[in-house]
Amino acid sequence: MPQPDTSLIVACTVSRDVQNFDLLIEDMELALGESWGDLGFAEALAFFEQPESQALEFIALAIDESDEDNLALMGEIITQAKARNIKVILIAEDVTPASLHSLLRQGADEFVPYPLPENELGEAIERVRAADAALPAASAAPTLQSDSQKEGAVIVVHGLAGGTGATTLGVNLAWELATAGKEDSPSVCMLDLDFQYGAVATFLDLPRREVVYDMLSDTEGMDDEIFGQCLLTFQENLQVLTAPMEMLPLDIIGAEDVNRILEMARRHFDYVVIDMPSTLVSWSEAVLNAAHVYFATVELDMRCAQNTLRFKRALQSEELPVEKLRYVMNRAPKFTDLNGKSRVKRMAESLGISIDVHMPDGGKPITQGADHGLPLAISAPKNPLRREIAKLANSIHELNTNDVKAA
Repeated sequence: MPQPDTSLIVACTVSRDVQNFDLLIEDMELALGESWGDLGFAEALAFFEQPESQALEFIALAIDESDEDNLALMGEIITQAKARNIKVILIAEDVTPASLHSLLRQGADEFVPYPLPENELGEAIERVRAADAALPAASAAPTLQSDSQKEGAVIVVHGLAGGTGATTLGVNLAWELATAGKEDSPSVCMLDLDFQYGAVATFLDLPRREVVYDMLSDTEGMDDEIFGQCLLTFQENLQVLTAPMEMLPLDIIGAEDVNRILEMARRHFDYVVIDMPSTLVSWSEAVLNAAHVYFATVELDMRCAQNTLRFKRALQSEELPVEKLRYVMNRAPKFTDLNGKSRVKRMAESLGISIDVHMPDGGKPITQGADHGLPLAISAPKNPLRREIAKLANSIHELNTNDVKAA
């Protein structure tokens, strides 16, 4: 196996045993000559900590059915690679679709089946390089003005069950708001407060950074410069505070910490969009009190109905402002589906709520856009879900603009 001077390495294969992927060896040599190396799974994680890893453009993560028992390790390799802005090409043989989907959702940039189709690896390498050149998603941290005195509107998105589209709604709503004005677009900051499973970084192909944990650990010492350093810029329009690199307990911060973060963000941006964990925590009350609108996403099934009822009762028992809640029906029935629309109406009546927003099923382009780290406005601008989110963003911006003028 090529083991050249590490200063020449621009890519590595990562596998249990690269000899099981002899065609991959041939294609890597054809594409890169001797400028590549080979690492085992554990070796890859150790190598990422070395200074030499900064030269890596991408890794080719090669797995087969025997590796499916170690998906957590595969996911960690992808996460650590993406945190260092290293692209990931996934090479898979006889792996189940569920496992592939899981790894792609965690940030793999390209998927190539094994045995490798002719020239497919070379084309995948060209695509990841072209994506880096054409779409530099993350740029330097913005410089925040200490004298800024905005009073940004706080928009919260909270999924009442897994897979109800909360992050999809939050990310795309933030992007639509950030590009709402043709000439003078509002400033938008998105905060991913799901410290364990937050996926905003994945949806926008942004690296996760250690500095976020440092800021969360000491919000009392946070100033404009520190907060600005924690933000990443997505395509010059949207500022993002990603979830930390490591999975953290949700109670690492308290209500006072959240209030400091929100106060800082509101002072510098016109809109602050928050992606919440599905779990209710000690600081959920602080976010709800600060929110101007609180979107709760649900689907037309029993688990969402039960969770909605429990969620509503929990807030009412603490006398929290439930009137801020706006329920969003994800994968809402089509206009011609009268039976489905009737079921939505009965669900709302039985729960004693109003389902104000109906989002259509956008199909595969939704997952594909998220896997490629792009908002729907870029990856699938004509998708029906994108159009509905754009309408929602325009109505929010119009209402907020009118309120500001009236004030």
